[in-house]
Amino acid sequence: MSLTQPQLTDARLTLEDRVATLTLDRHDVRNALTGTALVDDIVAVADWVNASDEVSVLVITGEGSAFSAGGNVKDMAERGGDFAGDVAEVASRYRRGIQRIPLALQGVEVPIIAAVNGPAIGAGFDLANMADVRIASRKAKFGETFLNLGIIPGDGGAWFMQRLIGYQRAFELTLSGRVIDAEEAREYGIVLEVTEPEALMERVGEMAGQMAGQPPKATRLTKRLMKMGSRMELPDFLDLCATFQGMCHNEPEHLEAVNAMLEKMARK
Repeated sequence: MSLTQPQLTDARLTLEDRVATLTLDRHDVRNALTGTALVDDIVAVADWVNASDEVSVLVITGEGSAFSAGGNVKDMAERGGDFAGDVAEVASRYRRGIQRIPLALQGVEVPIIAAVNGPAIGAGFDLANMADVRIASRKAKFGETFLNLGIIPGDGGAWFMQRLIGYQRAFELTLSGRVIDAEEAREYGIVLEVTEPEALMERVGEMAGQMAGQPPKATRLTKRLMKMGSRMELPDFLDLCATFQGMCHNEPEHLEAVNAMLEKMARK
């Protein structure tokens, strides 16, 4: 089903060859997720991706020097914006605001690739970790810096990071609040690959194109299995696999892929 792209305020969205690219476009505040419309923009794109049959991959990147600086520190200092009010008011703003991002991205049915063009700090680091794959420029830096400001990762970052790199490493990075470079992030398994800055989007485009070239319905089912595999017992998981496989065997894209494979083998 083809759907009109959502109207965004602080981000740009393009679609080419089944790859949607969401570019955070508030470089004047280093793409901060609070004090901008980026929460609404990200959630709107997530909903659109799930409803559009024309999308097979979502790429998220940042405009300017930063991927995302996370929360707006000036608002924190002034107890303004998303950080104003008593305990109940702040908690409500988190639930109605930035916490909508992890819920939305966790539910995205297609592969998400984060093209980390520059620093990803605090909630910006967590945003990158919500993707399925992270490719980073050598200019990228990563920091779970909440404790440095006397606050916790309020956007779900502690949940995502330990599932990505294990409890011990995630604990050390979160409790120290230290900032690491792209190579150290690759060593820890946070980043899959590191590229030169000018090669970042080309490399991400290659990976996104490869994924987008796979049968689209089976790709969405495969991602769903990958997400569900970590929270299901094996017998239940295998039952789900059997059902999904039955669906795949009855899709035209399966026979098209099989016939293409047979033709390729015949040419050898």
